[in-house]
Amino acid sequence: MNLHNGTFSPLVNIQTMHLGANPFVCDCQLSWLAEYLSQHPVETSGARCHHPSGRLTRKPFARLRPDAFKCTEELRERYSGRCEGVDQCPSVCACEGARVDCSGRDLTSPPPDLPPTTSTLDLSYNQLFSLDGSVGLRRLKELSRLDLSHNRLTSITPDFFRGARSLTHLNASHNKLTQITEAVARRLKAVTHLDLSGNHISCLSRKITEYLPRMTHLDISNNPLNCDCRASWLLEWSLRQEVDSTTPPTCHLPPPLRDSSLTKIQPALLTCPDDDSGNEDDCSGSVYCPPECQCQGTAVRCSRAHLTQIPRGIPPDTTELYLDVNEIKTIDPERLKHLKTLKKLDLSNNQITILSNKTFSELTQLSTLVVSYNKLGCLERDALVGLSSLRVLSLHGNDVSFIPDGTFAHLRAITHIALGANPLYCDCSMAWLSKWVKGDFVEPGIARCADPRPMRDKLVLTTPPEMFTCNEHVPDEILAKCDLCYTRPCQNDGECRSGPGQQYECRCTAGFHGPECQYRIDACYGNPCNNGGTCKVFETGRYECHCPSGFTGGRCETNIDDCTDHKCVNGATCVDGINSYACTCPPAHTGQYCERKIEFCSKEFNPCKNGATCIDQGTDYECQCALGWSGDNCTENLDDCVNHMCQNGGQCVDGVGDYECKCSGDWSGRYCELGPSVLLQTEPCLRHDCRHGVCIVPQGEMEYVCKCSPGYSGKYCQHMTTVKFVDPGSFVQISTPLVQPALNVTLGFTTRAPNGVLAYFGAGRKHLAVEVFKGRLRISYDVGNHPASTMFSYELVSDESEHTVELLAVRQNFTLRVDGGWGRSMVNAGEQEELDVGAPLFLGGVPPDVAHHAHAHWHLRNISSFRGCMSSVEINGRMQDLAASEKQNKVVPGCGDGEQHDQGADTVIKDPTGSQPQSPVSRPRTPGPQRIRGGDGEACENHQCENGRCRARRRVGGGYRCRCKKGWSGKFCNQDNNACSAHRCENGRCRPKRRGGGYRCRCKRGWSGKFCNQAPTCRRERERAYVFDYGCRSRNPVRQYTCSGECGQDCCQPKHYHKKRVAMLCNDGTKYLKDVDIRNLSWRIWESDSLPTLHLDAVREQSGIPHLRSLLPEFCLQGP
Repeated sequence: MNLHNGTFSPLVNIQTMHLGANPFVCDCQLSWLAEYLSQHPVETSGARCHHPSGRLTRKPFARLRPDAFKCTEELRERYSGRCEGVDQCPSVCACEGARVDCSGRDLTSPPPDLPPTTSTLDLSYNQLFSLDGSVGLRRLKELSRLDLSHNRLTSITPDFFRGARSLTHLNASHNKLTQITEAVARRLKAVTHLDLSGNHISCLSRKITEYLPRMTHLDISNNPLNCDCRASWLLEWSLRQEVDSTTPPTCHLPPPLRDSSLTKIQPALLTCPDDDSGNEDDCSGSVYCPPECQCQGTAVRCSRAHLTQIPRGIPPDTTELYLDVNEIKTIDPERLKHLKTLKKLDLSNNQITILSNKTFSELTQLSTLVVSYNKLGCLERDALVGLSSLRVLSLHGNDVSFIPDGTFAHLRAITHIALGANPLYCDCSMAWLSKWVKGDFVEPGIARCADPRPMRDKLVLTTPPEMFTCNEHVPDEILAKCDLCYTRPCQNDGECRSGPGQQYECRCTAGFHGPECQYRIDACYGNPCNNGGTCKVFETGRYECHCPSGFTGGRCETNIDDCTDHKCVNGATCVDGINSYACTCPPAHTGQYCERKIEFCSKEFNPCKNGATCIDQGTDYECQCALGWSGDNCTENLDDCVNHMCQNGGQCVDGVGDYECKCSGDWSGRYCELGPSVLLQTEPCLRHDCRHGVCIVPQGEMEYVCKCSPGYSGKYCQHMTTVKFVDPGSFVQISTPLVQPALNVTLGFTTRAPNGVLAYFGAGRKHLAVEVFKGRLRISYDVGNHPASTMFSYELVSDESEHTVELLAVRQNFTLRVDGGWGRSMVNAGEQEELDVGAPLFLGGVPPDVAHHAHAHWHLRNISSFRGCMSSVEINGRMQDLAASEKQNKVVPGCGDGEQHDQGADTVIKDPTGSQPQSPVSRPRTPGPQRIRGGDGEACENHQCENGRCRARRRVGGGYRCRCKKGWSGKFCNQDNNACSAHRCENGRCRPKRRGGGYRCRCKRGWSGKFCNQAPTCRRERERAYVFDYGCRSRNPVRQYTCSGECGQDCCQPKHYHKKRVAMLCNDGTKYLKDVDIRNLSWRIWESDSLPTLHLDAVREQSGIPHLRSLLPEFCLQGP
């Protein structure tokens, strides 16, 4: 125990004092007490010394003189703070003896009241930016260890270390220091261990060794060192001294030495330019340049560098900084505050959404600031504070609606402001802006009001301020640009409180938690189940984990070892899996258990495909591929379109060892090189803008319209909106769509293929997968909450009819709607909230690497590409131009000749001679009227007429048509008109097949069979079965009715239900009554194995209260 000097001074009338049985530390700090008791003999309990051990132990105070109380260095460190430290320890720190721990307190400066006996001071993990003499170490004479790591230090002045003569260990790692000056080094003469790793130091002066003569350990790893002649001393010193070998210094510049260890570089390579070689001791220049940028003098250019944030380490003497055309979303003031001489800053064409308060407060010399063409919606009032020298400010082309009064008050030198192309909301709160721009005319009269309606399109400069009035409610979407509480993010009646910089806080009502109060607090809070186990609350405060197959334990923490009784033979290795195991076979063996020896290239085992030759090599095989194929098993079709020769907008269609050019418009020829024949043209079509189509003039009109080629639309046929997927590897890749606040995708398509990928958007575990699976749509949705949520459409979509599917993903919620019917929803509930996938969206298929990942993780059941037509793609309310997509692989514009369209009716071409109107005449933009060649030869060279003859067309555009034989029809004469003349369909309708002749029967509902001659057999059957409920069983079997039998492709299922109360009996003897909800009573889905059979023991709890009811069928129903 220790006591402060003067503790008893206020007790002027004290007569008796008891201080006995206290562990007094009798060092120099307690000498005052011996002197006090000698002058005031009031202590009557026999107080004695407890520490230090030795000559004063157990000695009573009454027998000791004040000069017997002495302090040694050991005592000072060991006992300092027993009492004095408690009084003097800063409130934000923790003190233990002579060690003071102030780490992780978010301090912006060291505490001013540090104990003078401190020997170890820890200031790591704080918010220290600079250190100077005002908060120095002058009083800490005994300080030997100082930790300043993991702060934001950009500078340390020499005065900070004044008086720290005993400092031997200094850790300043992981800061933003660019140099250690000679003046600072002079204050660190006693330092033996110096850690400067993880800073922005590019050069260290040779003179530092003169001022730190005792330094034996130096760590400067993870710094952007410039390994020129200035680093030669460091190489020599490192080889002599004991440098941290685990993290040796590495070079950042010059480029040939980048990432090379300094200790492994030959000294001859450390050179400086001829004009700088005489300055080897000088590190005052700015030699570091961010790797994404180019530095020329004091100008730093980081344009078009795909930056997502302002780079670190911009030279402090920079005067011009160009960060335009990047992907920067937020401005970090810490990356700019050291640029005291910056004159020009260009941030145009980025993704910036907000300028927060004091963003540029340290840039006092800035004269030009360009933030045009961003997504800026919020400009806070003090965003431009400190820009006293700013003359030019450009905010053009953003989304700013409000500018707070006083935003420009600090711009004393401003001469020009660009506010055009912003949706300004000109109510009474913007009247100040009208007055302000009229004062000095700094705005050139471009900025216009967008709302409210009376102010629409009015110039801010010329509109009188009194017209800026508040007569209507401001829309929430405008207020939400700066205050996200207007988006109502807090769920479950949570209260939203706004914060700075578009931040908000949700204060949840009782029973809910989470950033947006989206989670209910119950026994499953935090999900205690491991390995994808499902947590279920079965009563208040209690839960159980339903483990997936292969796991066991109270929290599904144990993977069951399936290799205990494995059946692998022939030296195979058993590899444990989840609820299964696999046998890794030795060479030349196969089978589930490696029980069979492989006979390569035999009839039973010939992996070579597509006409390849298989060569047996004993323990392996080799495939010699035919022309047009590659891969180990010759299964990869070589892309013959890589160097195609299709011209004039022709689309290359890959084949096997060859390719075909699908020509646009009226072009023809093998490579679409033959232009259409052209008759006399009317004036409007002499100069037109039709891009993917031809120019025509509607009857009675003087203006032309564009007749678009298949797949294209728009006034000038400039948009590709319809594509056909014709190859197993077809797909379209679209850039990453926005998923906040929602992802809304609408697809129009036609297909008759039972399987195929329709859309895929995923990375890692998170995904949205849409595929045609066994004729229905299968949806797999996972925002990161295992397991994924899965849904199948009720509608069949592989019927060659036009279908529209609408997909809406709002955080964890997903809704599917097919052909405008009722929407069906599911929730991928869990901790993850957003589908934040930084990957492209694939339509119609996926590349091989993505397909492998998606199939391996069960995102997609079948990875074959969609086969059919996709007539429209709409994402978040915008129709997509597929021609502008990131990649189009083996797709063809349009879905058939019938799709070609124009904007006019009864289209004719006027003949300048005055004769009767002729047939429509077209003229493409590309040149060259050409002559129609006679005969059918060239046009019919590769015709597809099956039951008829090919005839060349004599009109403009060329091509051919099929003249069908009697009884056949269709574009290619492939439809048998007489196929149904003697059909055998009994309970259905006959339909001719489109290809190959013959017919098929479309049965009435409930009927099946090739000729619709199998009657429905759906019937009601009675059975008795027990009902189970968490270890309890019904006293007696419950009577129920099930539906069984067949009804074609329709469902045989119950139609009516009724409730029944059931007596339950538990193993512990407990008895109770419950209303049992028997949700699914064994209905069966015939001719479709994509849905499971559900049984009686499927029960549920409603609203958190056990409420079970029995639903028994009265009679059965055919049809879904």
